[in-house]
Amino acid sequence: MVAETEILAKAKATHTLAKEEIIALLSLPDARALFQTADEVRRQFVGDEVYLRGLIEFSNYCKNDCMYCGIRRSNLQAKRYRLSPQEIVKLAEKAAGYGYKTVVLQSGEDGWFSADKMADIVRQIKKMGLAVTLSLGEKTREEYALYRQAGADRYLLRIETTDKVLYEKLDPQMSWLNRARCLTDLKALGYEVGSGSLVGLPGQTAESLADDLLFFKQIPVDMAGIGPFIPHPHTPLANETTNGHFELALKMMAIMRLLLPDINIPATTAMETLHPQGRLLALQSGANVVMPNVTEGEPRKMYELYPGKICTSDTPEKCRYCIAGKIESIGRTVQMSYGFHGEYLKNKAQEK
Repeated sequence: MVAETEILAKAKATHTLAKEEIIALLSLPDARALFQTADEVRRQFVGDEVYLRGLIEFSNYCKNDCMYCGIRRSNLQAKRYRLSPQEIVKLAEKAAGYGYKTVVLQSGEDGWFSADKMADIVRQIKKMGLAVTLSLGEKTREEYALYRQAGADRYLLRIETTDKVLYEKLDPQMSWLNRARCLTDLKALGYEVGSGSLVGLPGQTAESLADDLLFFKQIPVDMAGIGPFIPHPHTPLANETTNGHFELALKMMAIMRLLLPDINIPATTAMETLHPQGRLLALQSGANVVMPNVTEGEPRKMYELYPGKICTSDTPEKCRYCIAGKIESIGRTVQMSYGFHGEYLKNKAQEK
């Protein structure tokens, strides 16, 4: 086995790793050197600024029945809600007032929002000078094209796992190949493409996690959201454990930074659900983005993909300034620009 120090030196110099080297890093009993190296690479390629994106969770209706998800179709305990297009646009306007330059529109796969409705929402938000990220699930190429023509800049679609058998076991009636097709279409249409993994799924292996990271590098993605699996009590996986999921997700995120050094990597809310300093630790291990929730009122609680979600009782304004204080507490600064992939290095080159 090649020594950890040699693997990290190789990754830092070449941003390449073989599958067995990734597995070795995922298996480290003490990953402090990995996290430190990822932090150094992050500083070199995306700087010390943390980009903020305003997250609008506008509907928890979903046609799918993913076994790990709290808003799955079969969860009859879930209280459903759907914001109107006018309410979504109003929240985006408020987000702009808090200083956000990007809003992320996220929902379950809710058929009420036709492609035309979503495109109109995007057009209205773009008039405010905001970048628009969509996270709406699997759509046709034609739908993605319509959103893009309306002005959508980014699209987030986590692959969840590259293990096709595991994916189709946990996502009934869904096709892994169709999900991968979506990412190919999004890339071809000129979106900044975000994907990611759910780490700690029952039956998941270190080998499949390594495959996930290599898959993201092959695309290559512009953003990678790595989150720990947290069992929801009203799903078939309710009795699964979260043991080790936080540490493993942190390792995945750090290795992602080594492989794709200049992409955007969020410190996910789920990290802080499992660890009180989860987002700060993520920011110190390779992450450079935080997505505070700007949804208001009861929907903040009702968009429950997993239990124990943080900040559900806070106001968007409180979240905005709370996370800024946390970011500054670790010597980083808040950057409210659009934060497109490669923006930091481009600006740095122009300064020379």
